[in-house]
Amino acid sequence: PDLLPACNGEITTMSFLQDVVDILLQYVVKSFDRSTKVIDFHYPNELLQEYNWELAEQPQTLEEILLNCRTTLKYAIKTGHPRYFNQLSTGLDMVGLAADWLTSAANTNMFTYEIAPVFVLLEYVTLRKMREMVGWPGGCGDGIFSPGGAISNMYAMLIARFKMFPEVKEKGMAAIPRLVAFTSEHSHFSVKKGAAALGIGTDSVILIRCDERGKMIPSDLERRILEAKQKGFVPFLVSATAGTTVYGAFDPLIAIADICKKYKIWMHVDGAWGGGLLMSRKHKWKLNGVERANSVTWNPHKMMGVPLQCSALLVREEGLMQSCNQMHASYLFQQDKQYDLSYDTGDKALQCGRHVDVFKLWLMWRAKGTTGFEAQIDKCLELAEYLYNKIKNREGYEMVFDGKPQHTNVCFWYIPPSLRSMEDNEERMSRLMKVAPVIKARMMEYGTTMVSYQPLGDKVNFFRMVISNPAATHQDIDFLIDEIERLGQDL
Repeated sequence: PDLLPACNGEITTMSFLQDVVDILLQYVVKSFDRSTKVIDFHYPNELLQEYNWELAEQPQTLEEILLNCRTTLKYAIKTGHPRYFNQLSTGLDMVGLAADWLTSAANTNMFTYEIAPVFVLLEYVTLRKMREMVGWPGGCGDGIFSPGGAISNMYAMLIARFKMFPEVKEKGMAAIPRLVAFTSEHSHFSVKKGAAALGIGTDSVILIRCDERGKMIPSDLERRILEAKQKGFVPFLVSATAGTTVYGAFDPLIAIADICKKYKIWMHVDGAWGGGLLMSRKHKWKLNGVERANSVTWNPHKMMGVPLQCSALLVREEGLMQSCNQMHASYLFQQDKQYDLSYDTGDKALQCGRHVDVFKLWLMWRAKGTTGFEAQIDKCLELAEYLYNKIKNREGYEMVFDGKPQHTNVCFWYIPPSLRSMEDNEERMSRLMKVAPVIKARMMEYGTTMVSYQPLGDKVNFFRMVISNPAATHQDIDFLIDEIERLGQDL
């Protein structure tokens, strides 16, 4: 009750916020200190019992509130730590952090120019710039920042369906033929999740075979499209992936675009993970053909290191998002306002309330320039290549696929000494299956580093190393390898 807006609350408020900022600044410094743990791991029941997290009738003191802040960060995973490699989004950018603080202080909603004038204009400018980088002339088209790649992919599906059958908006799925979408077997689960949410159904998402590097096989795509048409289904969307989640593979976009053009199917590119490569002159060839897509998902919160969450859906045809989603709510989108109504972007979104996600990206872009992002991305790819070169012929390592990785995903098995002389049979497989999970559990217990693992298809658990944190160095890669060997040699 002592904080603003209480009368005479200024001094208390300032000292409280100053204390909070001190806690945050200490955490930021710790995040980059290699001598600190990445994680102070406790099992859920331990952590629940160790503190009182329950909500009470009576207020707590500000001292207790500050203690809550400290405790929360004590057990937070340091996702900015140079040895955190667990997810596609890592790192902690100072300008992005500053932008996030400012966004929270401004505390407004992205639906109209009326209440978010600067943010709405920055979204307009930033999305146009991103569309230019995709290769659409003059950055034409439309777009929106959404809560993440899964929602961006769902938007693409929604808009593709509306483009082919506009009546679905009023009449629903019963009024239109059975639709089918196509995506690779290595694509992100959000494609199926979107189909389930939109009433298209997961059975209507047809998975296309991949080659051994995880890229969609165009001839299989065409075969499956023809098969679906023969059964009387209507193909309405192909979702190609630029940077798959596990292998970091880039589908052959030019061949896929040719097929989509031939059969008049909407082409979506899920570049949530790989889209950042458009910032790099050295690596953007991996997305050749992306300019022929009808829509593109691109998550700056992954490869570009923008604080979560920041995901963009870009659409080539202008006005389509608006007609697909608008509901003309007269209490928000009055038609007799005194300014250009095209800046009221809320009616083209699925959400009503929408968080300001653009400011972090815009401010970082101003601070780094495109060349700064390029240097950061090139460095991460160079580190991945360094890791690949280090382990490809090293004793105790087997690569999951041949050849150097296209993105920063490096997929490998660590083979403990006890398995190295075993012949390749069922028993070896079932023992190897258990290796990565045990090493991962030990990493978390020690708190030294974090790296992800998973099985895929007929392949048992393997490590998937991903690098998107510009703070990482060659020494951190060396450390990771030493740590895997230290924790796994007795298995």
